Amino acid sequence: MTATAAGARATTSRRPRVRVSLLGPAFVAAIAYVDPGNVAANLTAGARYGYLLLWVLVAASATAVLIQYRSAALGLVTGQSLPALVGRRLGRRARLAYWAQAELVAASTDLAEVVGGAIALHLLFGLPLPAGGLVVGAVSLALLATQDRRGQRTFEVVVIGLLAVVVVGFLAGLALRPPDVAGVLSGLAPRFAGSDSVLLAASMLGATVMPHAIYVHSALARDRHGHTAPGPDRDRLLRATRWDVGTALAVAGAVNVGLLLIAAAGLAGRAGTDTIEGAHAAIASGLGVWVGVAFAIGLLASGLASTSVGAYAGAVVMGDLLHRAVPLVARRAVTLAPAVAVLWLGADPTWTLVISQVVLSFGIPFALVPLVRLSHDESVMGDRRTGPAQHAVLWGAVALVVALNLTLLALLVIG
Repeated sequence: MTATAAGARATTSRRPRVRVSLLGPAFVAAIAYVDPGNVAANLTAGARYGYLLLWVLVAASATAVLIQYRSAALGLVTGQSLPALVGRRLGRRARLAYWAQAELVAASTDLAEVVGGAIALHLLFGLPLPAGGLVVGAVSLALLATQDRRGQRTFEVVVIGLLAVVVVGFLAGLALRPPDVAGVLSGLAPRFAGSDSVLLAASMLGATVMPHAIYVHSALARDRHGHTAPGPDRDRLLRATRWDVGTALAVAGAVNVGLLLIAAAGLAGRAGTDTIEGAHAAIASGLGVWVGVAFAIGLLASGLASTSVGAYAGAVVMGDLLHRAVPLVARRAVTLAPAVAVLWLGADPTWTLVISQVVLSFGIPFALVPLVRLSHDESVMGDRRTGPAQHAVLWGAVALVVALNLTLLALLVIG
């Protein structure tokens, strides 16, 4: 074997290891795509409408891959987060208003994640929901401390481990109750069945394309890789980022689709299965106690991981947009309060999760429009700005979100 051939083989064998070592930020962002809000929205959609709204998940998941890659690329190319770049272009009042809507998004995110984790603790141990909310908040603070003390890489490993638990917990039942192929194919045709299905579609969209995930991914990529000058090193990081985003979002998309398919195949038409508790009881009775336990454990892992990432995102938005750092304990207490209050007041947990995702869907344009504009700005992205095709797809995603939300508002006003 020649030295050149041996060198080529050595280079080829090293590439996968180098690429794998660069993965991670997208898996942290992807946790936002499998949080308890997704569980509530997708189970409710499948239980009420069967396969009808499957197309919403497929379209949203495919669009999310492009969106999250553009957010990560923005952080890599500029060395700044999306909130930081937005803040530089806004006056003081506009910046405060933008921060206010981002905080509303963060509160809605935290509400879904804490409530979901509390439901899981209730299902597993019978813990009262308000107490479960406090436990979830405390454990999420410990996870955030891991990031502070051990660094981002350790935090990524912990979150990826929790994501693995989510995948197994949520998809275990799919192997025992496979979906109907004809139903799946019919669910790929875009259509609705009344205003309630539009509400659920908006909820599913808000749960799938997450505003705080768009904000935080640029910061995760920046903090992990730093600002790299144009050249081979940056090209290598961007290639690794494409793999990172594609793999992580494929996992998240599979979980979301799987949840809807489980509900459509085994829960459709059954009374009470459009709530998480009812769905859990039906899964346990129909597929076995251990499948029900796996589902509850997956829900708990989802709540713990996603609320930690949500708090991380909120800190990034405040720090990079307003240039003010708030201690994690204080921030955790402020964002935890609304969720615990909702639990104490006895609001329906599943419907609370669905409504929180609707609020998130209204926050998507505020994250997506700046991302689309900045990604196409040559002065910001240089030769890495989006091309005409990507730019058109991204604007199409914005138009879809706005149209769906306007339709929802019109139906609610008329109704």
